Amino acid sequence: MATAKKRARGGAAPAQTTAMEPDALHRSYRDMLLLRRFEEKASQLYGMGLIGGFCHLYIGQEAVVTGVQYALEPGDSVITGYRCHAHMLVAGVPPRDVMAELTGRAAGASQGRGGSMHLFAPERGFYGGHGIVGAQVPLGVGLGFAHKYRASDRISVTYFGDGAANQGQVFEAFNMAALWQLPVLFVIENNQYAMGTSVERSAAVSDLHERGSAFGIPGGRVDGMAVGAVLHAAREAVAALRAGKGPRLLEMMTYRYRGHSMSDPAKYRSREEVSKVREERDPIAQAREALVDGGHADEAALKEIDKEVRAVVNDAADFAQGAPEPDPAALASHVVAGA
Repeated sequence: MATAKKRARGGAAPAQTTAMEPDALHRSYRDMLLLRRFEEKASQLYGMGLIGGFCHLYIGQEAVVTGVQYALEPGDSVITGYRCHAHMLVAGVPPRDVMAELTGRAAGASQGRGGSMHLFAPERGFYGGHGIVGAQVPLGVGLGFAHKYRASDRISVTYFGDGAANQGQVFEAFNMAALWQLPVLFVIENNQYAMGTSVERSAAVSDLHERGSAFGIPGGRVDGMAVGAVLHAAREAVAALRAGKGPRLLEMMTYRYRGHSMSDPAKYRSREEVSKVREERDPIAQAREALVDGGHADEAALKEIDKEVRAVVNDAADFAQGAPEPDPAALASHVVAGA
């Protein structure tokens, strides 16, 4: 009988290829740093009361979305849950547009209607953050169906967490994707805790990458704290999808440093656990070390990148705070088709 297994937190996974080309390593370091600094600023604005509702930060998980995005091409589609700020940014949406949306301004990506949890940029292939746990998975399969129906070689990337992996609609989506051999890459962002419940306590079998095996969907576990490992695994999966070999599933072993949302004190884990992951497996620190040790950048150059990124994020925050709120008259728009 299969039993749940206790694992070290923060991305325990088999040894994998993590090497990256210098240009890609430079780019990934900057992009992950942008995601980190953006979320830190969002945390500040939330504390100031400028971001309303829920706010779920991506701090610690930056390597996952960065590595996967590098394996994609224009025309591919992406969909995820409500921890979606980073997915918008790596899709190329300007930080100003994202921050303005978080603060509910008319200049936001969704004109202030979506806020933190419901960001959309279909013109860039991003079909949203979705607030209902697991609901995006069958929608992602639908996007994959559309790509196949149109006889294109585009694919759908469908992100969801370890908590959502237990939802019934996820298994229904697996069945349909496998039955019709749809070009869908299922990415489980296993950050170890579904809200406050560890994966060992919520899943009878915690090897989530095996969840698709009953449907014939190949799966693999990836070190989600190493951007090179993510990119390597994503490239292999995407190549299989474009070749018409049917859906693939990747379980990214990652870790979130903050609570589930800004209102979560995260008392279900120790400070020592979080500190250990930060010290030993931080994705940005790993990229930084690879750049320096490989002779691709020195400390001065990396400090300049951080300075540049902070300027971009501060500009986005200033823009968002100065942008006007939506006109109340627009409240009823987009309620029905064509309105």
